[in-house]
Amino acid sequence: MSERAAAGGRTVTLALDAEGGDHAPGEIVAGALAAASPDLRVLLVGRPEMIEPHLAGADTRHVEIVPSGAGISSLEEPARAVRSKRDSSIVVGARTVVEGRAEGFVSAGSTGAMLAVGLLVVKRVPGVKRPAIVTVLPGGEAPVVFLDAGANADCRPEHLLEFGILGSIFARRALGLREPRVGLLNIGEEPTKGNELALGAYPLLADPAGGLRFVGNVEGRDLLFNKADVVVTDGFTGNVALKLLEGTARALLLRVRDAARRDVRSKIGGLLLRPSLTRVRAVLDPEEYGGTCLLGVQGLMIICHGNSSRRAVANALRFGAEAARRGLVQTVQEELGRGGGR
Repeated sequence: MSERAAAGGRTVTLALDAEGGDHAPGEIVAGALAAASPDLRVLLVGRPEMIEPHLAGADTRHVEIVPSGAGISSLEEPARAVRSKRDSSIVVGARTVVEGRAEGFVSAGSTGAMLAVGLLVVKRVPGVKRPAIVTVLPGGEAPVVFLDAGANADCRPEHLLEFGILGSIFARRALGLREPRVGLLNIGEEPTKGNELALGAYPLLADPAGGLRFVGNVEGRDLLFNKADVVVTDGFTGNVALKLLEGTARALLLRVRDAARRDVRSKIGGLLLRPSLTRVRAVLDPEEYGGTCLLGVQGLMIICHGNSSRRAVANALRFGAEAARRGLVQTVQEELGRGGGR
């Protein structure tokens, strides 16, 4: 969550994987220092000898080092690495949540390892078959909650119903939407369109017994146009769609920048448009929220891009702190315990 969106309040303690990400530990520690405040304590999990040089001369009143081993590489088999590397930064960071030392864990390390540690260490919320990665997309009128963004490549129709319930809870608790509309990502609007998964999921999502405000299929071209507040799909499709959106936004902004530098007239126009283009870039920038949330486990787990900058890390911490203050994980447990999506 951006600086302007981070609300003050009670102090939240979050653990941060100082060993995870392409730019660890430098950018990770810098992001922690940028976000740390009297309202947000950060536990830097990693090898002290790697972290301490980046803390030299900084205000560390709201930062603490939790010693661990190195991180888990994206080249390692996630579940095996989590089981065998009990001192790795990802496992130690997850344990701080289980032990109550932190209210959430943030990492730009291996997504597979974060999924594995969520299932093996933090554990699933009772009643949840498939935890999902939830991300927030920049809709034209309001944010769009999108899941699954990569946790479950293969799904069954009942899993998409579960994603609709999880997404609705997230939309209400994190975004303040009273009755979020749920849509199914598909290749057409008609109920008869789609593959076996979509055809099987449609009647489950539409069934009033599921407790969802289902509005039907949402085509990919309408994903950012607020046809629904929550859009569900399987993790394979969701991850492809998410990365396509991010790449398209980056390519579009680069082309606009190049066009604004083409000649004198374009440069003048570019100068006049710069404030508006800056706002557009901020809306489309995936670093604005900094990370995605693994929803459906018994602890707050925030997954960042592997190439996250200090800004992305700081925003992920602020987003995590706000989610903790809003009781996101507790709400999921309570609502699923009651057996309702609304």
